[in-house]
Amino acid sequence: MLLAASLPGASDEKRIAIYSLVANYSLPVYDQGGQDYVGLLEILEPLGTVTSQTNGTRWRLRYNDLETQFTANASRARIQNHDFDLPANFVLASGRGLVSLSSLGTLLPQILGGPVTFHENSRRLYIGSVGVHFTAQMGGGNPPALVMSFTSPVNPRIATEPGKVQMLFTREPLMAPSSTTLTFDSKNVPSATYQENNGAAEIIVNTRVPLFASFSDNGRTITLSPAAQGKAAEAAASNAPFTSPNEIAPSETATPPTPTPPVNNPPAVFAVVDASHGGEERGAMLSEQISEKDVTLAFARRLKQQLDAKGLPTVIVRDGDNALTVDQRADLVNQAHPRIYICIHASSLGKGARVYTGLLPPANGESSGPLLNWNTAQAGFLVLSQSVAAGLTQELQNEHLTARQLAAPIRPLNNIATAAVAIEVAPNGDVASLESADYQASVANSIATSIVNMRTRLESGQ
Repeated sequence: MLLAASLPGASDEKRIAIYSLVANYSLPVYDQGGQDYVGLLEILEPLGTVTSQTNGTRWRLRYNDLETQFTANASRARIQNHDFDLPANFVLASGRGLVSLSSLGTLLPQILGGPVTFHENSRRLYIGSVGVHFTAQMGGGNPPALVMSFTSPVNPRIATEPGKVQMLFTREPLMAPSSTTLTFDSKNVPSATYQENNGAAEIIVNTRVPLFASFSDNGRTITLSPAAQGKAAEAAASNAPFTSPNEIAPSETATPPTPTPPVNNPPAVFAVVDASHGGEERGAMLSEQISEKDVTLAFARRLKQQLDAKGLPTVIVRDGDNALTVDQRADLVNQAHPRIYICIHASSLGKGARVYTGLLPPANGESSGPLLNWNTAQAGFLVLSQSVAAGLTQELQNEHLTARQLAAPIRPLNNIATAAVAIEVAPNGDVASLESADYQASVANSIATSIVNMRTRLESGQ
């Protein structure tokens, strides 16, 4: 899962983020008389068996074996035959029971029977001991890099602008460090700050030089290195086979690289479709039952069918439940020499689709002649990629789907030597719509139609 792009906050809509051992998810927040409210049934649904029933002004809810009763416009509830005072009136709207955010810290422990921590100002709710903690320190090298270590895998949205790197965490239960301002003994990277807002956590790294982010230890370590220090992992230009970074710079890989699986390409491949995640890397838990890796594979298969049917030979990088590193994915794509690469992600946040192009680190002078630096292989194709993204966004909007065009340093886009986009599909209604054949077909057809319209330009590479 990628995250809606504009940092910080990810959306103008108020949301509450909920983290538990069962699922991480977010819900919309509603204004009722100047106070923030959220659906109680919606909070509990991913956590256990829950039912509700409305009888006039009374709303009964059963969570597992626990009975609760609320009354519209009243500030007293009944939980397992005991009265419980609410800090604000209960709201009954079209059969939905809404409780104030201010009540969650005391109400939910009564229902769930366990500890709950609620950061009300940022609307982040932690159920049980689920927090992810991190440390940050300057590592070795010349110049040194900032090494951030997390207690569990993370996958933040990373955006760069002069003077800072922003890392937005919306699906990880990241916890604040002991001090929200971290200082480092470094002229290049003097400090970092932690803050929370609208269900998201954000780390802002202040820097005097451009930084490039890399992930290791299965997402538990993020290293921010001066861009000019990027490893010279080079790949041949698009007219010749690429050399895998696993062969050129094995020191960047924490464990011995897995041999790149072969791709059975037809003589001419127009498009490569890449279903993100796979295997043990499940991606986002879109709901208690739906994993991102399954949704992306379903969309990828449907998109391949649409493109093949329109006369554009297409292959899928992952056509099963197997895991590939981002470098392996890029290596496979560059060896296939397609006209376009399309990476599929899925999210439970927002609606419609978000279309991304790469966001390259500053040129570091390591490309030489016909050789391309692995980390900036997209440079010569970025303008074409942006045109493709604009066409995709417009076609999705033509089908009355919400769509936005964004840029982010999403791997492996920066490693791809052809037109390359990533499409993050969000629900069209509730999360279950991501598994709807009709919705998948609508999105896939819009993408395929746009690619057909761009065919001449993609074949010319301009």
